[in-house]
Amino acid sequence: MTVPFLHRVARVRSVGMELAMIAGHVLLYPTGMAAEAAREPERSSPNPSTDPSPRPPVLLVHGLVDNRSVFTVLRRSLLRHGWPQVCALNYSPLTLDVRRAAAVLGERVRELTERSDTSRVDVIGHSLGGLVARYYVQRLDGDQRVRTLVTLGTPHTGTTAGPLLDAHPMVRQMRPDSDLMRELAAPAPGCRTRFVAIWSDMDQVISPVEAARLHHPDLDARNVLVPGIGHLTMPVHGAVTAGVRRALLAAERTPGTFEAA
Repeated sequence: MTVPFLHRVARVRSVGMELAMIAGHVLLYPTGMAAEAAREPERSSPNPSTDPSPRPPVLLVHGLVDNRSVFTVLRRSLLRHGWPQVCALNYSPLTLDVRRAAAVLGERVRELTERSDTSRVDVIGHSLGGLVARYYVQRLDGDQRVRTLVTLGTPHTGTTAGPLLDAHPMVRQMRPDSDLMRELAAPAPGCRTRFVAIWSDMDQVISPVEAARLHHPDLDARNVLVPGIGHLTMPVHGAVTAGVRRALLAAERTPGTFEAA
């Protein structure tokens, strides 16, 4: 079989998974519309005190026109594998500025660290949520409170996809020539946060797909390719959830190279 044929097969499979994800997400979306209530850490072990290295809380940040329900699978995966506290931020669908959403995220991170009696948290952002979190870390001193930021299908250098959606201010901020992109490309000396950017070669929303990789001279960033999956599938795909867990665990060990599968 030729390479173009195999590529077409992979693309058809990716589109099929995306359609299934859309159908499932339509059903779950109403469950994530309300803001998440504050809760005590959820323990996956009856004897958590035996853990020699308690893990910091994890905060999930959704993308544009979405809500925390997109993280249902990922959240369960983290809890099942020993993360004691996994929370989600719902920023308003009426939010029109990444900077404003980043300020809201900063307040939530502050509340979470105070409630959990910890100095830092880990953050996972899907799509635009990754840009919101990155802006908080780089431009609002969020690196003082965020240990690791994992982004899933985030347009770190902008995306040209969806030109008809430019009426929305946050879509315009995701364009490669936007003021926001120039801010994020500016120097960020001494940034303490560690970044892991998970991206896919079949992402239909990020164009070019390589824009979901993070390259910045001042940031400790690693890029992880998960081939053959679409943009909406990323938060629920097994290879991605496993890659997220490895990325968070690596912060507790000597940094190395991450594999998605």
